[in-house]
Amino acid sequence: MKITFLGAAETVTGSNFLVEAAEKKFLVDCGLHQGKYEEELLNDEPFEYDVNTIDFMLLTHAHIDHSGRIPKLYKDGYRNSVYATRATCDLCEIMLPDSGHIQETENEIKNKKRKRNGKKPIEPLYTAQDALDCLEIFKPVEYDQIIEIDDNISVRFNDAGHMLGSSIIEIWIKENNETKKIVFSGDIGNNDIPLLSSPTMIESADYLIMESTYGNRNHIKNDSKASMFLNIVSETINKGGTVVIPSFAVGRTQEILYELNKIKDLKKDDKEFVEKYSTLMKSKVYVDSPLATSATEVFEKNMDLFKPEIQEFIKSGDNPLDFPGLNFTQTVEESKELNQSTEPCIIISASGMCDVGRIKHHLKHNIWNPINTILFVGYQAPGTLGRRIVDGDEKVKILGEEFSVKARIEYIEGYSGHADQEWLLNFVYSFNMQMPKHIFLVHGEPDAQETLKEKIEETTGIGVTIPRYGEEYELNDELTKAQLYLNPIDKQQSRIDIIEKMQALEDELEEMKHTLKENIRLYSNSDVDMAKLNNRVNDLRKQIIEMMK
Repeated sequence: MKITFLGAAETVTGSNFLVEAAEKKFLVDCGLHQGKYEEELLNDEPFEYDVNTIDFMLLTHAHIDHSGRIPKLYKDGYRNSVYATRATCDLCEIMLPDSGHIQETENEIKNKKRKRNGKKPIEPLYTAQDALDCLEIFKPVEYDQIIEIDDNISVRFNDAGHMLGSSIIEIWIKENNETKKIVFSGDIGNNDIPLLSSPTMIESADYLIMESTYGNRNHIKNDSKASMFLNIVSETINKGGTVVIPSFAVGRTQEILYELNKIKDLKKDDKEFVEKYSTLMKSKVYVDSPLATSATEVFEKNMDLFKPEIQEFIKSGDNPLDFPGLNFTQTVEESKELNQSTEPCIIISASGMCDVGRIKHHLKHNIWNPINTILFVGYQAPGTLGRRIVDGDEKVKILGEEFSVKARIEYIEGYSGHADQEWLLNFVYSFNMQMPKHIFLVHGEPDAQETLKEKIEETTGIGVTIPRYGEEYELNDELTKAQLYLNPIDKQQSRIDIIEKMQALEDELEEMKHTLKENIRLYSNSDVDMAKLNNRVNDLRKQIIEMMK
């Protein structure tokens, strides 16, 4: 039995694992690489395996970093089954074509540039139609049911509590008259996500492949984050500002809508709270994302997966995803009107990491104004625009234009859909019938993984491995390791380094250009200043010539 790590290895996106056992080859997840430029380059790389040799695939959940390369898999010839929960299949019906549309749009922009440079056009990674076509191979399954793939392989999908339909997958594999059990955690949910049940605790495993996104820190608790949310929103609205919430269209958006609906029940007798809540309820809330709108409809269709108390609200006629003042925008014109209005409001818009979608336009119109607030409620991957803003960059480029970050920037980490360190450890401790022989940590940044590795080994004595891209492990007593494939990023590292240096030079030139324009406007340029500036330009010119040799 072998497993090869071909994504989410020492990083948080691109989940893709190849398992070879019982004379079968199968995949767990096939996601897009997101964030840093060099990671996104991996999406265009050919699969390390022949897709025609893959017998089936298991999908933990619908988020694009887990499902987003399935249309490419299909485009390359894969026609066998993709097993996923019913809700995951429903969400993939809207998320994958949306991803295909983004691929086509970005590719069109690239081809315009290529045409101007006399180069041949290139194809998108996949199209919206490719994404629609691949849905025919999805096979919906229910939680808690054991599915017999064949005589030697059985699987069970358990509620992971991370997003609607997300799963922790148990896999039983029989080889040489011996059955071993592998557990893939997928993304383990934050234990207090408002709408969803807590993650299923698994009792036994031989091997565990587990996410580690928040392996080095804990979230703030539910009551605190609700109060923080209310304070931030009411203070901004009272100043006449706009609250822009970059939110993942599926999961976080629906949880925020629920939070807005139910926050009133916390402190009915607190006058200050009631006043803040009144401010909130007088404000209009816009969900500006066609995908989020469609996803909310899928949530309403699958309310049987909500927590029991939420289902009771629904039975009483209280829809947790609807309230007065809530508006869903569909058209581009409606979206533009939001930025032309001077009325204080809340705008929830995708994408959650600010790299694509309508959120960029809302940031462009709001991030420079100190009366506004940009409120982050989800994980921001390294290299994304969202991460740069959260990390405190004073200036950011949005849609090709540079903006000073003057708006109030807030991050409520407790809204994350990922388990924090405490609950990741609790998940490990839950294996009370049979602890894993070994644990592999995936889907995490190096610092988070190293911290969690130390904690697990210290408290359980279980061996923990942080696999690198392309490493294959034979799941035997020796845990034999082989480096089958080199990370394509490593192959291109010298070129990537040059790109990063050129970007740094471009930023410096842009800053110098603004300085010179300001000097001209204020008539403040001296001969000495001009000489220094000219010398620096010549230095940059020499650096560029040296890099191009």
